[in-house]
Amino acid sequence: MNIKGLISVFLMVGFISAPAFAEEKEEKTQIEAMRQSIVNLITQLTQKGVLSKEDADKMLKDASGPALNAAAVQSALAASAVATQSSVSAINPVAQSSVAAASAVPAEEPVAPGVVRVPYIPESMKMEMTEIIKHEVLAQAKGERWGDPGAMPDWLSRISFDGEFRLRNQDDRFPVGNVLPSQFNPQGLTLISNSTNNHDYTRILARLGMKAQVSDSTFVVFRIGTGNTNTVSTGNQTMGNEYSNYTAVLTRAYVQSNPFNWLELSGGKMPNPWLSTDMLWDGNINFEGVTAKFKPQLSEEWMSFLTVGAYPYQDVNSSDTIMANPKSLYAAQAGAAWRSMDSSLAQFGIAYYDFQNVEGTPNATQGSHFYDQSAALYMQKGNTLMYVNAVGDTPLLYGLASKFKELDVTAKWDWAAFDPIHVMLTADFVKNMGYDQNEITLRTGLAAPSPRVDGHAIMLTVGVPKIQRYGDWQANVTYKYIESDAVLDALNDQDFHLGGTNAKGFIVGASYGLDKNTWLTTRWLSSDQIDGAPLAIDTLQVDLNTRF
Repeated sequence: MNIKGLISVFLMVGFISAPAFAEEKEEKTQIEAMRQSIVNLITQLTQKGVLSKEDADKMLKDASGPALNAAAVQSALAASAVATQSSVSAINPVAQSSVAAASAVPAEEPVAPGVVRVPYIPESMKMEMTEIIKHEVLAQAKGERWGDPGAMPDWLSRISFDGEFRLRNQDDRFPVGNVLPSQFNPQGLTLISNSTNNHDYTRILARLGMKAQVSDSTFVVFRIGTGNTNTVSTGNQTMGNEYSNYTAVLTRAYVQSNPFNWLELSGGKMPNPWLSTDMLWDGNINFEGVTAKFKPQLSEEWMSFLTVGAYPYQDVNSSDTIMANPKSLYAAQAGAAWRSMDSSLAQFGIAYYDFQNVEGTPNATQGSHFYDQSAALYMQKGNTLMYVNAVGDTPLLYGLASKFKELDVTAKWDWAAFDPIHVMLTADFVKNMGYDQNEITLRTGLAAPSPRVDGHAIMLTVGVPKIQRYGDWQANVTYKYIESDAVLDALNDQDFHLGGTNAKGFIVGASYGLDKNTWLTTRWLSSDQIDGAPLAIDTLQVDLNTRF
C-alpha cells in the first residue's frame, strides 16, 4: 500500500477509536461521519482489490441504510485489517502482529439500534504506525528534496554556462609606399579597401555558451555570439553603425561522447580539434562535420593520439546544369604527448588536410554557367586566383587556381620547471602538396606562377599559461612567413596582415591580470607582403578581456 493508503487506514482506525457521544445530536453527527468514512474505506479497498465488487456493493448498501449497521462496521474493519496487515508487514514484521491483533473484531451479540461497538487500539500500536508512516514520508521527501530552497530539477543541475567578452581598440597603420587598393585588387573584386590611410576603430566580441551533460559520457554544447554569416573567421562586431543593433549567430552546436577513456567522438559545428596554430586556422574557426579522436595512454608519461575528421566545406547540388562538385575537407593527424614529473609538456603532431574540389573550374564558353559554383564564396587575400566566367560574362567570378592538400608539422614545448612561470615554445611548418603548376595551366588556360607553397611560424611565450587572477602576466613574440598558396587564405588568422597569406613579419604582445578572469592584452603586429606590389600593414590592438 502506498503512503496515501496507509494514512487513510491510520486515520480511519483513529476515528473509530474515538469514544461515542451520549447526546443525540452529536451521536447523529458522529454516525454520519462514520458512515462516510466507511464508504470511503470500502471504495479504497475495492480499488486495491482487497474486496470484490459484489462484497463491496453489499457493504455499501448496508452502510447507506437509514441506520448504520454494525455489520457494515464489522465488514469494513475486517477488510481494513487485511489491508493494514499487508502494508505493515512489508515495512515492519513486528508491527504486523500488533495490527492483526488490534484489527480483529470478534463476533458480538446484537446491540441496540444506534449503538456502535469499536475495537480498542493500543496506544503503542498507534505510535508504531505513526513512526512507520513518518519514516516513509521522510524517505520520499529526502529523495524528492521537498522544501530545499536550493534544490533544482535533475535536468537543470546538469546544465552549465560559460561566456566571454572582449572590448578592443584597433589602430591599422599603412606606411608610405603601399600600392593603392585599385592596383592591388583584381578586376571586379575587393580584397582590400584601404592601403594608405590609417584607421582607428573599436570592436567588441561577446559569446555565451551552454553545456548540457546528457549522461556520464555524453554532452551537448550550444554557443551564440557576435559575428555574421558572411565571414567564417571573425566574431568581432565593429562599433559605430549609428547605434544599430548587433547580430547574434549560432557559432557552435555539437554533441560529444567519450564512451572510453581513449576515444572521443564529436559531431556538429565544433571547436578546432587539431594540434595547430593560427597560421592555418583562425581562432574563431569552428569545424562542421564529424571528428573521431583516439588517445591511448602508453604510460604515465606518454600518450599518443590519432585524430580523423570529415567536414563539408561548401554544399553544391550538382545536376545537368550545375557541374561543379561539393567542396569538403578530409583530415587526419597523428602525434604524441609527453608530460614530465614537473608537469612540463611536449606535444608533436603531423597532419594532412585534404581539401576536395575547392579549386575553380572555368566555364568553357561565354554564356555558360556550368561551373559558376566552383568559385570561391569567401576569401581574404593572398591565394592565386583564376577566372571562372568566360571573358565578357558578368558578374566576374573568381576561383582558387591551386588545389589545397596541406602537410603540416606542429610541435609545442611547455617548460614548467619554474611554475607558475612557464616557458612555452611553438613551431609550425606547412607545405601545400596540391599545387601543380602544369595542372593549373591546363585547367585554367593561363600561365601558372611558380609554386609559393611553404609557410612557417615560431612563437615564444613566457609567463603563466592562462591569465586567471590579478597579477598574472604573459609576454610573447611570434614570427610568421606564409607564402601565397601555402594555406587556404579564407581560414587563417584574420589579424596578421589583416588576414590572408603572402605575408611575413612579427607579432609582439603582453597580457596582465587586472582581476579574477579579467585581463588587459596589447599586441603589435607588423607585416610586409612577400611577393608582388608593396603592401605593409602595422596594427596595434589593445584588448580588455573577461570570461566566466
